Amino acid sequence: MRLQGRAVKRVMSALVLGMTFGGAGAAVALDLVLTGRYSLNRPASLEYDPTFCGLWIANEGPEALLVTLEGDELRRITSDLSRIQALTLEGDALLLADGAGLFQRVSKSGDALGAPFRIDSGWADTEGIVVDADGSLITVEDDPERLSWLSPDGRVLRQIDTMTLTPPLSEAQGIARDPRTGHLLIVDDAEGTNSLYEFDADGTLLAIAPLASYGIDPEGIAIRPGSNQLFIAFDGGAAIASFEYSPTLPEGAGALPPGADCMMF
Repeated sequence: MRLQGRAVKRVMSALVLGMTFGGAGAAVALDLVLTGRYSLNRPASLEYDPTFCGLWIANEGPEALLVTLEGDELRRITSDLSRIQALTLEGDALLLADGAGLFQRVSKSGDALGAPFRIDSGWADTEGIVVDADGSLITVEDDPERLSWLSPDGRVLRQIDTMTLTPPLSEAQGIARDPRTGHLLIVDDAEGTNSLYEFDADGTLLAIAPLASYGIDPEGIAIRPGSNQLFIAFDGGAAIASFEYSPTLPEGAGALPPGADCMMF
């Protein structure tokens, strides 16, 4: 499971806010450059961990994996949830979701840091989760189709019906947050548009990039901001692809500050 040779394929048909959605001009548009790919069975939710310079992966089973950026397994953990549908880092711990409304915090060794708790709406088909700058949780769901902001204990703060977007985001499967901009990156699977959606920190749609040139059925996404690197898990072909990534930025924006990178080196 080693990265293949560097590719120069680009997303040429990305739809940018200033060109498509009627906002102000963008000096830098959402852009992806494919840099590699490796095989991994049933990758779903992803999270980059700078402590290990690796990826946490949920594959909708009872375990979560930590792998190197080349795909070599470092550890496996379990929880009190029947399955792990989505995961994210929360400080130096992990927050897990079962895709049916339950969440649990565990250490990176898999030790429970508290009992599972339920979102206050009872049901949530959580497909992806990230932690916002203020500690609130941001989740994506595809039944019903929502982008949700939650308090740390699961209270719903606000929601966006993603079917009202143009085009609709009908099958959101993974979410990443760029800590440098606050932008949210969400993948829509093959039952939807098979695309990457970029939102600003408030949930305004900025850009869309088709992903069919790189893979089918995107399921998870993670960002390594220190190196402008993005990882997308594709269920079709059972692979994780890596990209160089540039976010949408407004005209006159300065260079982005560095983000978290490998602490092992």
